[in-house]
Amino acid sequence: MARRRDLAQRRRARGMSQETFADSVGVDRTTVARWESGTTAPQPWQRSRIADVLDVSLDDLDTLLITLEDGVVDDRGDDERLRHTLQNPSTVDLTATGDLRARLQHLDAQYDHVPTTSLLGAAGQLHGQVSYLRANAGNGVVRHRLLAIEADSATFMGQLVWDVSRRRDHREPVAYLKQAINAAREFGDPVREAYAVLRSSYIALYGEKDPTKGAVLADRAAKTAQAASPALTGLALLHVAEGRAMTGDAPGCESALLEAEALLNSAATDDTAAEHYTVHEWTRLAGSCYLALGQHERAEPILRATVHALSAKRKSQAIAMGNLALALIRQHKLDEAAAAMHRTIDAVEHTMGGGGLVLAFNAGQELREWRHETWAQEIQDRLMGLIATT
Repeated sequence: MARRRDLAQRRRARGMSQETFADSVGVDRTTVARWESGTTAPQPWQRSRIADVLDVSLDDLDTLLITLEDGVVDDRGDDERLRHTLQNPSTVDLTATGDLRARLQHLDAQYDHVPTTSLLGAAGQLHGQVSYLRANAGNGVVRHRLLAIEADSATFMGQLVWDVSRRRDHREPVAYLKQAINAAREFGDPVREAYAVLRSSYIALYGEKDPTKGAVLADRAAKTAQAASPALTGLALLHVAEGRAMTGDAPGCESALLEAEALLNSAATDDTAAEHYTVHEWTRLAGSCYLALGQHERAEPILRATVHALSAKRKSQAIAMGNLALALIRQHKLDEAAAAMHRTIDAVEHTMGGGGLVLAFNAGQELREWRHETWAQEIQDRLMGLIATT
């Protein structure tokens, strides 16, 4: 059985039970139990708080979170061992799969804290290594585990490549996501498959600007996840709602939002995707839906609450702030809109997330009516500065 022994040992060394640790981090005790058993891993936006509570650096936390497979102690820094495995791919073993999984988790943990471009090279190299070793593995059990890692790394690459392209390149991200879907199917994991399909719906919704296609893909993701993960099903339904909102289908949007909310309220703590689908995700997407429907006054308070709640998830927060700026501009609340625009640009400058960047420029275009005003010119200058750094 896989266990994160070092995480539990560090918690106990701090004199904390699972209950007190859970209270300090802001999760349920069963969530801590799943982390320590190796069933799930903390989400990136939770890790800063966990590191603070355990009094460790983020890098040290990544080491604590390495999953130990069947008692094998993994050393993420052992590059020589990985080089040997790549030279002799048929010898890849459980130690190597643990190493690769830890490297991927390490990169994923940084996503919300650093510019995406800084991750792309290492993630691409890792994905290539995983695919190569999976294709050449001599051990069936090892190959099966590599399929799961390949599904995750291909999904991560699809996310990174699309982000770096500022959501303009759709072909390459879709190709990575198709690879993730195929690997997840072969591995037999409907949750991984559904998540890759869901990320494909994002490209249709926000990149291709095809809300009908996006809603169809999100619905497919919901159906794929339905039997395995009510939480992921609910997250997919939120994007069904958003696609319907983009086409002006208010009743269809409300229906999907209600169905998603019911799943959120009934989600079990042992759902493998429970940490992906939270009340903050519901409010973020509900605010986006009402914005798309032109219900700006209804969207505004929801988006304000979402911005506050996502303080540890910077790239998602930038998207919520961009949407809030749009809601304020469309109500002609110009002082508040200007403040929201500056906060959006601040967040984008820190992480250079593609979603926040696109929304910042979209909101900037809606300020053209006031382009001769000093405050609007200051915002345009900052937006031009973003162009110079991308």
